[in-house]
Amino acid sequence: MTDRETEWAALLRAANAGDGQAYALFLHAITPVLRGLVRARGRALDAASHEDVVQEVLLAIHLKRQTWRADAPLLPWLYAIARYKLADAFRRRGAAIHLPIEDLRAELAAPMHDASAARDSAVLLGRLDARSAAIVRAMNLEGESAAEVGQRLEMSEGAVRVALHRAMQRMMRIVKGDQG
Repeated sequence: MTDRETEWAALLRAANAGDGQAYALFLHAITPVLRGLVRARGRALDAASHEDVVQEVLLAIHLKRQTWRADAPLLPWLYAIARYKLADAFRRRGAAIHLPIEDLRAELAAPMHDASAARDSAVLLGRLDARSAAIVRAMNLEGESAAEVGQRLEMSEGAVRVALHRAMQRMMRIVKGDQG
């Protein structure tokens, strides 16, 4: 671990434990680095968009900071959030983007499915209506696009995305034990 990573990880651990001052120090320390990363990776975006992306990254970190595992490296977690927010910015602009995935090498090398995950997925999909299950299966498990699924199910791309989102929310409620 680098000194920066060690320092930032300690600050985020303290922040997640309720230390507001540590959180302010953490955000103050990471912001210039995130700004530089966004500028470097988002060269095709204008300067105002860079700052918008930095703010989106900071907001995502704030909203998801409890998801960082204290025993996991911090920098890959931070950089992944920045990459996703940059990709969102390019998507909104309508440009294709190619992001490096070198830091995901271990995850990509891991087996794609294990028996318990497949079984859990099948149980959850079985609790959905047939159309929702078909959309989740096609888009999230088989990698089809919203356009492909929409054409097959005679739905618009937007309707497919909305149905996918609602199905995923339903599955989350099922997992949490809330049937409503």
